[in-house]
Amino acid sequence: MRLAHFILAHKNPHQLERLVKRLMHADADIYIHLDAKTDITPYKHIATLPNVFFTEPRKPVGWADFTCIPVCLDAFDDILNTGKTYSHINLLSGQDYPLKSAEDIQAFLFQHPDKTFMRYRDIYKDWPVTISRLEKYHFGVYKFPLKYRLQWLVTKFPWFFPKKRLPNNLTAYGRSQWFAIDPVCARYAIDYMRENPNVFRFFKMTWGCDEIVFQTILINSHLKDRVINDHLRYIRFKRGNANPDILTMDDAKILVDSGKFYARKFDTEKDEKILDYLDDIAGYKAAT
Repeated sequence: MRLAHFILAHKNPHQLERLVKRLMHADADIYIHLDAKTDITPYKHIATLPNVFFTEPRKPVGWADFTCIPVCLDAFDDILNTGKTYSHINLLSGQDYPLKSAEDIQAFLFQHPDKTFMRYRDIYKDWPVTISRLEKYHFGVYKFPLKYRLQWLVTKFPWFFPKKRLPNNLTAYGRSQWFAIDPVCARYAIDYMRENPNVFRFFKMTWGCDEIVFQTILINSHLKDRVINDHLRYIRFKRGNANPDILTMDDAKILVDSGKFYARKFDTEKDEKILDYLDDIAGYKAAT
């Protein structure tokens, strides 16, 4: 059995290389999608590391819009089609970092190959601030003139444009974009989006759908009991801020005491010592 890490990256090749090296293990493969808007030249050497692969085709990915969903679905499909037996596909950003050793993380996931670790809430009951994402139209991924003008008009005059409605009698769930998904759940999500173009279109017009798509598909399915409501990550947001805090040495104790396997987000241009510290507590020594 192996573990597949899939990393969405768009900047800082040095930090990405540190993350990749910390994830490396004899029983792990690391797949990286580098945003098509980013020059790949400074990153090419990372692909020479053992069991590290850049996924193709590279596509542009926008913050909080639908563009990352097809990237993930296609990559998950390619990973599953390698014929390798994976316990999970672990979705990470290039600004994540492990809090524990690769051995400890993989031992845990290998013990639970039939579970997906993913945070979720019932949006209408428990995360109402997100309801507007479901009901308002977002045209960010479309390419036509004056799209944002049209988006403004639709929002300004709602009596002419009915609210969006989630198709297929689905109940909306969501929370965090980041998760460790088991192959059965991954395959189901891939097939569901392919076989239900109405759902695909709905999410294509939904802002912040990267925090909603997989939870909604899986918790409405017969696989819901496979989903554990824990994404195994420490992420901290300030109230009203859509972006997570940058974690630094000031957060060292919180991170160690969290009991989580990963955290985000880090920025080596602001504080690299925290990564050195996390390497030390995990017993990791970088190759020289």
